[in-house]
Amino acid sequence: MNKTTRINLIMRYINNRSQFTLKELMQEFDISRSTAIRYVRTIEDLGLPLVSEPGRNGGYVVMRNQVLPAIHFTTDEIKMMFIAFMATRNQQLPYLTSRRTVTEKLLGLIPITQQDDLLVLSQQLVFDGTHPQNPNSLDRADLPDPVLEALIQQLLISQCMQITDNHGQTYQIAVTHLYHEQSQWWLEFIKLDTTTLVQLPLAKITGVAAAQNDLDSQTIADKLKAATPKPNVVLQLGATAVSRFKRYHPFSLSLAYTDPYQMQGILRHYLPSTTDEIAFFGDWLQFLGEDVTVVQIPAALRDYLKRRYN
Repeated sequence: MNKTTRINLIMRYINNRSQFTLKELMQEFDISRSTAIRYVRTIEDLGLPLVSEPGRNGGYVVMRNQVLPAIHFTTDEIKMMFIAFMATRNQQLPYLTSRRTVTEKLLGLIPITQQDDLLVLSQQLVFDGTHPQNPNSLDRADLPDPVLEALIQQLLISQCMQITDNHGQTYQIAVTHLYHEQSQWWLEFIKLDTTTLVQLPLAKITGVAAAQNDLDSQTIADKLKAATPKPNVVLQLGATAVSRFKRYHPFSLSLAYTDPYQMQGILRHYLPSTTDEIAFFGDWLQFLGEDVTVVQIPAALRDYLKRRYN
């Protein structure tokens, strides 16, 4: 890492903290005390206002309401960002127009010859959902769900909000997760009137608005704890099953590893008794293979597995 890049990193590190000490800089960037002092003086000369605090526990305080020097990206950083934007194609993310204009601006920051190299590279890189013979041909439209951007905008304001489904029903909710699975976006939330946990595809949401009543994070955490049912599925996974679990598992499932090498684990999950949920989980369980020890499963799942094996 060259000196300019290191100074830029230290400057950002300092500006994101209300105060810091030389010891913290030494530990964070693995530099000597004399080097840390030299970097601090260089950063002060660049215009970042610092006030030193004398004493045993003293350090430096950053004066707020000041403007940092302009950010300068290296050529490698620009290439990395360009490739990252290429990788998000066909992900049905919001702010599609913004992604396109940012990509164009990134290209404009580097020489023409390197622009051509990146455009050639974009034809050679093949990401999920991209046709290998024609990278410009997408498996599905690179268009976000129309509700997704509105939902994200509301989440930036509050975790609580009001949604309307495709049947015209309106709910006051607290969002717990917004995730992408099975080629579509899903919203997991707590219905505040009944304190139940719900997963709903965004395709069934037609409207998003501010909540009538906002709740603090602790109240939401308490409601989530009350809404989360006790697990009725407990499985012990061996090395092969753990490996397959890492390759694919539904978003709602998590594994508690029981050894430091992450080769063994315990899966605890609440499985609803609906036919679709039982069938999906049963088929996925067979994907894990025989390296699974059943500790507890509901009778409906046991019957489904028996029918499948028979």
